[in-house]
Amino acid sequence: MPSFDTVLEADLVEVKNAVDQVAREIGTRFDFKGTSAAIELKDKEITLFGDADFQLQQIEDVLRNKLAKRNVDVRFLDIGKVEKMGGDKVKQVVKVRNGIATEDGKKIQQAIKASKLKVQGAIQGDAVRVTGAKRDDLQAAMAIIRTEMKDLPLSFNNFRD
Repeated sequence: MPSFDTVLEADLVEVKNAVDQVAREIGTRFDFKGTSAAIELKDKEITLFGDADFQLQQIEDVLRNKLAKRNVDVRFLDIGKVEKMGGDKVKQVVKVRNGIATEDGKKIQQAIKASKLKVQGAIQGDAVRVTGAKRDDLQAAMAIIRTEMKDLPLSFNNFRD
């Protein structure tokens, strides 16, 4: 039975490279000289450090540009709130999304059911497996998922015939 998996996976190597480039740019830019501006990556969390909200916004813009140049969709970023640290320093945690959340998986299943195609969607961990009798139905399901879930950078893999 033909099937494919709908997944939400960022290329973490490219994310790491982009963060390294941003750190290098922070070190060389004149407007960041003598400030506490910094960026670091741990697991799937990017932490931005700065002296003010404005500085965090500048670092975030540089990060978005570097990710876009490395073909990493910026919709993978889940930007958190600005937190105050000691003194006048601030930080912001940006999470890199990986895996489809349960409620998003349910939305994908509902979109597939509403399309009246002869395919079934099943949530398997952090992916949604779609199975059907015909390849054409599966390709139509991919198109429906792309149009319904515009806010998520979904990809399709493990296509089996």
